[in-house]
Formats: sequence, structure tokens, C-alpha cells
Amino acid sequence: MNQYYFLFVFILCTSCQYFEKQVPSEKELLQKELKEINWKEVDEYPSFTDCDKLTDKKQRQQCFFEFLSQLIQEKLEIDTLSVLYPELDTIEVKVTVFPDSRMQFEPHFPKDSVAYDTIKIDSILHARLVNFPKVNPALKQGVPVKTQFILPVIIKVE
Repeated sequence: MNQYYFLFVFILCTSCQYFEKQVPSEKELLQKELKEINWKEVDEYPSFTDCDKLTDKKQRQQCFFEFLSQLIQEKLEIDTLSVLYPELDTIEVKVTVFPDSRMQFEPHFPKDSVAYDTIKIDSILHARLVNFPKVNPALKQGVPVKTQFILPVIIKVE
């Protein structure tokens, strides 16, 4: 009986250590989780409906960028951009896709660029780059997020 008593006391004393451990607070767990997330990358890139049927993440991303470049190129072909700037064969467009599926386009030129009338090019972009198909925004942890990228668009094909 004496042995069992010591065994019982031993088990009781050693099991108490499990009750002494501090349970992390929700705030600590959230902070730890947020530190582990790579905020520089999205889980899913923006996408058009035609690209959604692709299952591979890289292929879907490539489909989105190619489809968007082609649409921008087609919309800018009908304008005087190539007449105004005959030496301009490619334009870089800063594209912003918002969580509510809106898109915004801005010309992107090097800081020291004075060869082009950026205001005129910006107004052409705003006038022509409208009525795009619905875009699904990028996702991070299942939540729609804003994304921005620079897209080179060929405006003169020879």
C-alpha cells in the first residue's frame, strides 16, 4: 500500500506541471501568425474568368498578364499614341487591381524622363483603358487584396 501511495503522489505532483504552463494569448498567437506570413507575395494572382479554368498557379498568372497586355495593346492601337510618339514602341503601364475588382492604369516612366508628355499619355490611357472584362482580385489568406505591377505593353508592331 505504501508503494501505491508514493506512486499516486508522484503522478499527482508530476502531472501538476501541465497546469502551470501559460497558454499564449490570442494577441500573441495572432502576432506570431502575422510574422510568419510573407506579405510581399499573394497566394493567388488577379485573374480573368478565361484564366480561372487553369489549375497551375504559374500558368494562371501568365494567362492573366498575357491577356491583360493583349487587351491594353488592342485598346491603344486605335489611338494616335504611335503618331504622336513614333519612336515609342513599348510603354510601361503601372496597373493597380483593387480588392473590389476595379483597375487603374498609369504610365510608368523613369524619373528623369522628359522626352514624352506624360500628362498627354496619361490622359490617353485613362480615355482608352476602360470597359475591361471583370477581373478577380488577388488573394492573400483567402482575402481580396490590392496589387500593383508594371506591365510592358508593345504599342508598335512592325
